[in-house]
Amino acid sequence: MSQPVPAASLTGKTALVTGSSRGIGADTARYLAQAGANVVINFRNKAPRAEKLATELRALGVDVLTVGADLTEAASVAEMFSAVKERFGSLDILVLNASGGMEGGMAEDYALTLNRDAQVGALEAALPLMAAGSRVVFVTSHQAHFIETTPTMPEYEPVAKSKRAGEDALRERIPLLTEQGIEFVVVSGDMIEGTITATLLERANPGAIAERRESAGKLYNVSEFAAEVARAAVEPVPADHTRLIGDTSSFGV
Repeated sequence: MSQPVPAASLTGKTALVTGSSRGIGADTARYLAQAGANVVINFRNKAPRAEKLATELRALGVDVLTVGADLTEAASVAEMFSAVKERFGSLDILVLNASGGMEGGMAEDYALTLNRDAQVGALEAALPLMAAGSRVVFVTSHQAHFIETTPTMPEYEPVAKSKRAGEDALRERIPLLTEQGIEFVVVSGDMIEGTITATLLERANPGAIAERRESAGKLYNVSEFAAEVARAAVEPVPADHTRLIGDTSSFGV
């Protein structure tokens, strides 16, 4: 893995990445730890995988806390941030990476509950631990970010709309965050090769990923996109609070 954030630039800082036992979240946690940050690995039901990642990151010389928490349950989220406070005292970087909605067997409103309500709930629970100079990063996709102007695949539309609703709800809190000196940035990427969402989309709509790859010219893989998320945790925040990663020509940009 390359080094997207300067080594030692986050020494003494603490970062929490939701949904970080695997995929984009796990690689984001790796990059932040490589830069010296202490890391909180959040998982819902992948404890062994989270502990394996924690062992790997501790070898870098940083402190790592693994916390199982269902972001859709307020009590579980509160317990997670209580554990963060007890271990580290404060939080400098909150990466809202966890999302979903295409899984089978979930309630009809699960996508909106996770992608909107849980994102706001996690932010509100984290704020008492975040001081001026800290940062919140929300991870989304072009298919969700631009859903109001550019249609997406029918199979993904409910998830895209719920993630856009989550982004909008978080953006409504920018004035409050700014007042407290807390920075906020949205990182939006095209479809990412190798993610669970891409796998489920391909299963529902065979050929969809190849078609999007051909249209875009290139799709980022998990590690490449995670590097961009990690950069968003430290680089200057754009005026519109948005970093667009990958091809945007299909979205009118």
